[in-house]
Amino acid sequence: MSALPEITLVLDRLRSAHNTGNIFRIAEAVGAREIICCGYTPCPPHPKLAKTAMGTDLTVPFRWCISSLEAVRLLRAEGVREILAAEWNGSSEIAWRHCYRFPLAVIFGNEALGVAPETLEEVDGCVGLPMLGAKASINVGNAAAAILCAVHAFLDGRKN
Repeated sequence: MSALPEITLVLDRLRSAHNTGNIFRIAEAVGAREIICCGYTPCPPHPKLAKTAMGTDLTVPFRWCISSLEAVRLLRAEGVREILAAEWNGSSEIAWRHCYRFPLAVIFGNEALGVAPETLEEVDGCVGLPMLGAKASINVGNAAAAILCAVHAFLDGRKN
């Protein structure tokens, strides 16, 4: 598995420092360019985040924005080609069926609230994982891992 080309992860109002630390580990594992923490998402330095991140909070570049909408506008100004929300709704595409464009940003939202509605209006689309259970929800870190694996699968298919 090679590093993802130019991908930014945007974390929109995540409550748990443990989930944020887990996503730092995932970002490091796939070679993501950076993480943007938005709103009240815990950012380094943070003791609970550091415990879960296992040192990746010191190696993965990150920055903070007041909101995910501000992050989207900043990324557009920086030339990010596609910005997607990881959100399962009526218009979402299954993550492993999407044709990704790079540089890419993926926004992961609060587990109870999702991605902010005003941000959803500004993104290029939504990708998600089909939910078949009654709860129809998985941990944000697990969702990030699965969606980033889908991006890798897309890249591997494009190379063959």
